[in-house]
Amino acid sequence: MKLVKPKKFLGQHFLKDLQVAQDIADTVDACPVLPVLEVGPGMGVLTQYLLKKDRPLKVVELDFESVAYLRENFPQLGDHIIEQDFLKMDLRQLFDGQPFVLTGNYPYNISSQIFFKMLDYKDLIPCCTGMIQKEVAERIAARPGNKTYGILSVLIQAWYSVEYLFTVHEHVFNPPPKVKSAVIRMTRNETKELGCNEQLFKQIVKTTFNQRRKTLRNSISPILEKGNPLSADPIFNKRPEQLSVQNFIDLTNRVEEALNSSATKAE
Repeated sequence: MKLVKPKKFLGQHFLKDLQVAQDIADTVDACPVLPVLEVGPGMGVLTQYLLKKDRPLKVVELDFESVAYLRENFPQLGDHIIEQDFLKMDLRQLFDGQPFVLTGNYPYNISSQIFFKMLDYKDLIPCCTGMIQKEVAERIAARPGNKTYGILSVLIQAWYSVEYLFTVHEHVFNPPPKVKSAVIRMTRNETKELGCNEQLFKQIVKTTFNQRRKTLRNSISPILEKGNPLSADPIFNKRPEQLSVQNFIDLTNRVEEALNSSATKAE
């Protein structure tokens, strides 16, 4: 197969180092056999290596110029080129309900939204790999106590084991972007249920990190009134980045119990 040499559409950065593209494609090998969905293939720099994997491959691309290029240069994809907005798709229909690997050189401006969608379909996506902005990759892989540890870290690590695989420097793109990139892999862990109210868990994580400089006692006040007896617990002296995923799960159960107790007394 003739390798695609990337060219540039206005306002876009293309990966010109084919060895890096090969290395990114190889990240899907951690979950062999499963079909692969590539998000944002652009001009197929990564696609050409994914096609060599001898497994079902579909690509999702919204840009009409890229879709036309893919159809011309990758006829073997046939009707597996999906011209849609990934964020609006029902992923259960892609491979007849089969689990699949999600990968791509993700559009940096929507990478967080892509991973939130991954979480919505976590039982269908046992493995997610790809290239994103280095800062976002570091955030996803961050551990408690790290200043980059935040909402994405907790929500993703609750369900996935995260590996920061390697950094990709600016010079391998045309034109070079102003930020570094990184390749990560997220693999579903053994968690089937969090052991708490998942909606409240997400609400607590988002609410507290949205005011991350405050202690939990202050940042959680939209959910748990300051006068609630639970707020006297020493854990509320901490800031959200000091809590592990398990700490947040335990906190969620305690907050739910306190809310139920308050509701019962009010009746």
